[in-house]
Amino acid sequence: MSRPVHILKVLMAGAGLLAAALVPTPAAAAPAPTDGPAAVARARVAADELMSSYEPNKAWFPSSWWNSAVALQTIGDYMQRTGDRRYLAQLDNTFEKDKGAFPAGYLSGDELWGNFTSRAIDDSEWWGLTWIQAYDLTKNRKYLDMAVTIARFVEDYWDDTCGGGVWWNAERTYKNAVTNGLWIRLTAELHNRLPGDTYWLGRAQQGWNWLNGSGMLNSAGLVNDGLNDNCESNGDTVWTYNQGLAIGAGLELWRATRNPQLLTTVRRLADAAIAPGGLVTDGVLTEYCDAPGRTCDDNGKQFKGIFMRYWMDLADTTHDRRYTDFVARQAATVWDNDRDAADRLGLHWSGATPNVFDWRTQASALSALIAAVPATPPVRSLSATTDPALPVVMPATGSATQVKVTVNLQATGPVGDSIDVTVRAAAPSGWTVTPTRTTVKLRTRGNAVPVQTSVDLAVTIPAGTPDGLHSVTATATSGSQLSFTTRSDVLIAHKADFDTGTAAETPWLFDADGSQSNGVQNRFADGHSYFVYRFPFPSDATSASVALTIDNEFVIQVSGDGQNWTTVATETNQVHDGENKAVRTFDLTPYLATAAYVRISDSFPDTGWGGRVYHVTATYN
Repeated sequence: MSRPVHILKVLMAGAGLLAAALVPTPAAAAPAPTDGPAAVARARVAADELMSSYEPNKAWFPSSWWNSAVALQTIGDYMQRTGDRRYLAQLDNTFEKDKGAFPAGYLSGDELWGNFTSRAIDDSEWWGLTWIQAYDLTKNRKYLDMAVTIARFVEDYWDDTCGGGVWWNAERTYKNAVTNGLWIRLTAELHNRLPGDTYWLGRAQQGWNWLNGSGMLNSAGLVNDGLNDNCESNGDTVWTYNQGLAIGAGLELWRATRNPQLLTTVRRLADAAIAPGGLVTDGVLTEYCDAPGRTCDDNGKQFKGIFMRYWMDLADTTHDRRYTDFVARQAATVWDNDRDAADRLGLHWSGATPNVFDWRTQASALSALIAAVPATPPVRSLSATTDPALPVVMPATGSATQVKVTVNLQATGPVGDSIDVTVRAAAPSGWTVTPTRTTVKLRTRGNAVPVQTSVDLAVTIPAGTPDGLHSVTATATSGSQLSFTTRSDVLIAHKADFDTGTAAETPWLFDADGSQSNGVQNRFADGHSYFVYRFPFPSDATSASVALTIDNEFVIQVSGDGQNWTTVATETNQVHDGENKAVRTFDLTPYLATAAYVRISDSFPDTGWGGRVYHVTATYN
């Protein structure tokens, strides 16, 4: 369940419904210029990285129910914004597989009651918005019907306590901003898609009027989290997603009514968010929990993306240069400062370290990149990625090492066009890369399915190269308009020595499977999930070992090929509090002929306290 958050109390004088079109204020101007092809390419690369974490059997993003709804909604935004339609099948896979009832612990900590509903009312609303997005993409009525079903479920949790509003949970313990911001947006979206509707419009207007009078919008125009037992604002944290939802709720209701008072309120909320004392630090959107010295939980990791989803709506609707400039600033800082060679996007958009990377932070930052894509996307685009993006070399003594890096290209263009793409590669001084220049031909198929091909690079690393990251870059160009640079960060290391849950762990993490990391020095595998580290020891090594700081209910296995496993340690007691935390060392010498793989899993998969690793050290002689 997403954490409770407050919504805004908006000062909206008068109620009359005016059928007037939006008239830009004097502050409005033409949208800021943007490099459309580059924006599309960047969003595509980040979307593909996000979808690499999609688990097709359970049809979700592992271990988080409401976050999965928002991640899929973000992919829907990406497809709608760019014209790419490659991920429609995954949306439908989730719809068909997950619409039933499930016991607690299977997809959510809560029991799921069917039709994407549960005791977490806000979770249900997130899924309602996801299926409206799917309907917008496909016009398949089953998605819209599901959103209506969800809205009818949520409506039962509106009552007269505190003068109205939807309860946050089925136990009716809290009325807050997130649940009611979602309610307004959901019902207004239904109205705007159901010809002749008046019912859902009435519910949206009722919800907006209640929210405005609830007290959750503070004097600065920022949204506090919810109401206390006296039905007064609790003055709790201003989370970005509450602010964004309030903006988004007002915009969708404005589309239904054209009431200019709604836009006045929306602008007040938006201006408060970017004003001094708002939600921005040095020009960059910053969550309360991702400020220095704080830590975001799995909920908070995704809040900023929700804000940007509705800020994109704001920029599209008003064309106000201040709002479009803000979009451009967030997208630029994410791409330039918050991205690693594998195109993973982190929690701290400013690039502050230590950063946190997972599919939730990926979905969140992706929304900033999507917002920078022009509302009418260009047909032509070109992107490139590398594989492996973060290779590890544990070098032999006195001899060069070779690695292969594949440059994967994707392009869009008018159907049937033939385009030439030139790839130029570069490596550090003293290294060689072959070829340094090559040209491939692609025949494009429009926006819906980017065409793709690949180029292999042979990279030779000289003996004596110092430990550290060394970048091999590849720039793909086509004509004078399309250019995209990618890189592979080769890690040279004579030992592995890293905390889990950090960027330093990533090059060694061969297979994350369904494991989770809740921060620095924390990676664990519950149930039937696992995670695997790979150590490519050199051919001239004579011995090797790995030391794991580990606790809880673990199984530790080793392998020389990543497929055939030998169990070397198992916790046979049910340990739930980390009391067995210790450094355990294992011999990897038998696996020097290839590479050594170490897998951690759960010795009691039904209890939810699987092996948890804090630190890893692997050495060789």
